[in-house]
Amino acid sequence: MIIKNQMLLQINDLIQGTIINRPSKIIKSPYVADVIPCNDIEETLVHSAALGCCGLADTNASILMSSMPVPKNKNTKQKCKYRIYLAIYKEKGNEVIIGIHPKLAEDLTEKALTGGFLSKLQNIKLYKRETTIFVEGKVDSRFDFSGIDSEGIPFIMEVKNVPLADYEDIDAKHRKKMNFDNRDFNSKVAYFPDGYRKKRTDPVSPRALKHVRELMLIKKESKTRCIMCFVIQRTDVTSFTASVIDEQYRQAVKEAINAGVEIITMVVKWTREGIAEFIRDDLPVII
Repeated sequence: MIIKNQMLLQINDLIQGTIINRPSKIIKSPYVADVIPCNDIEETLVHSAALGCCGLADTNASILMSSMPVPKNKNTKQKCKYRIYLAIYKEKGNEVIIGIHPKLAEDLTEKALTGGFLSKLQNIKLYKRETTIFVEGKVDSRFDFSGIDSEGIPFIMEVKNVPLADYEDIDAKHRKKMNFDNRDFNSKVAYFPDGYRKKRTDPVSPRALKHVRELMLIKKESKTRCIMCFVIQRTDVTSFTASVIDEQYRQAVKEAINAGVEIITMVVKWTREGIAEFIRDDLPVII
C-alpha cells in the first residue's frame, strides 16, 4: 500500500519575491525577470525556466526562488542571482504552492520511482534517465526514463510537467465570460499543454506531440511498456485532461491510450519551505 504525504524532495533556502518585469529591463531574454526579493527594495535578476508559465511567473506574480548554482567554469560570469522554482497562487482566501520549474517534474518522478511510490512501477529492476531511441523513419527522440520492471519487461517513460489548472478546460476567450465564484477552490482540472503559439492550428508543444506519437508506435511494434507520466505540481485539482486548446495533442493522447500507452497522473504537494510530498498517482483522466 502506497501512503500519501511522503516526502519526495526539498529545495533549500527558498526566498519569496515579486516579479516586476519579465522579460527583464536589463536582459531582454524571456528567461530572465526582474524580481524584488521579500524584505528588500532592490531588484535582482532571476532566471525563469518556465517563461511566464501562463501568468504564474509573470509580472506581479509571487514566486519562491533559490540561489543559482555556482558555474563549474570559473570564467563564466553569472548574470542571474536566483532561479524561480515555485509560484504562490492565491484565490478565494486560499493558497496553493505550485511547482513551475520543468526540471522539477523529472526529479520528482525519479524520487517516486526509486522510492516505490508509483503503483504501476513497483520494485523495478533497473532504470536510467535520458534514453535516446532511434529507429529510422519511425522514432528519433530522447525519453526521460527507461528501465526494466519487476517482471523483466522493458519500459520507457516520458515525463511532462503540469503546473496549470482551472475550473474548466476551455480557451482563455471563453473563460473570461464565465463566473466561477461558486466553485470550490480545490475542484479544478489540471491540463496540459498550454502556452504561446503563432497559429491556433499549430501544436502548443511539437516536442510533446512527437513524444506521444512515438510512444504509441513503440507500443504497437514491441512488448515494451510505454508510459506517459504527468506530474501535477499542485493540489487544488480533481482531474486531469489533455487540453482542448491543442486538438492534435488531445487526439494523439486518446489514440495512445487506446494503443496501450499507460498514463500516470502524479499529484505533488509543495510547501513554502520547499518540501515536496507525494499525494497520489491516479488522478482521474478525462479525455
